[in-house]
Amino acid sequence: MKKMRLIVMTVAATLLLLSLYTLKEGWPPRAAETFSNATFQMGASGKDVVELQGRLRFLGYYEGKIDGQFGPKTKNSVTWFQWKFGMKSDGVVGPKTKLKLWEATKSWKPTAADLPGGESGSSGGGSGASGGGSAGSAGASNSSMDKSNKLGLSANDIKIMANAVYGEARGEPYEGQVAVAAVILNRLRSPEFPNSITGVIFQNLAFTAVADGQIWLTPNERAKQAVQDAINGWDPSDGCLYYFNPVTATSKWIWSRPQVKTIGKHIFCM
Repeated sequence: MKKMRLIVMTVAATLLLLSLYTLKEGWPPRAAETFSNATFQMGASGKDVVELQGRLRFLGYYEGKIDGQFGPKTKNSVTWFQWKFGMKSDGVVGPKTKLKLWEATKSWKPTAADLPGGESGSSGGGSGASGGGSAGSAGASNSSMDKSNKLGLSANDIKIMANAVYGEARGEPYEGQVAVAAVILNRLRSPEFPNSITGVIFQNLAFTAVADGQIWLTPNERAKQAVQDAINGWDPSDGCLYYFNPVTATSKWIWSRPQVKTIGKHIFCM
């Protein structure tokens, strides 16, 4: 009798430990309907990556084609998602990341665009949106190049500006994205700030996107065009040197700056 009781207790303890381990790993049976049990990362390919890209794009963390290839762009999207949801940002898609992604995208259903070879919904929107602020002719393109040259900007300067605009304001209206680019240029011209684009952008505590790593996300065409429009002279900020989101700002100092206007979620100030 005692032996049987010992066996029962051992089995019960084993089942309890297995249950706790499963919960700890964040992959309870209710999420088994999605993904496989595999942990995958950079270099992986296949159905898991297709679903990963589709769900990330559904949330706005991934832009590009659904190709089932876990490359740098997919890894950036995964690390951004992990950071936003309070997880270790290592780009590895394990049980916890899969569960959190599944919970955040319960209403997601794959469409033709979520299959390899399907059209990217984001790239089409970016092209259309950027058309409103861009000049399509070759003459306008040459004019943009001339103006960037007058500012002493290199191709790398323009590229990192697009990264900054995308990291800081991709969810903002197009005017707000141009305004962020204009603030960077206004700081470049101001004696109060570093005299180079990289110096301005990477100045300590200057931009949130640098602090949280989103500066390294790949910018879309909309962000690139916003930079070009700012270089061409459009300054929706009206000469401002600062901007902040009143919902997330914690600095008392930024609230003391003279406020000029609000565009989207950002207040622009002097």
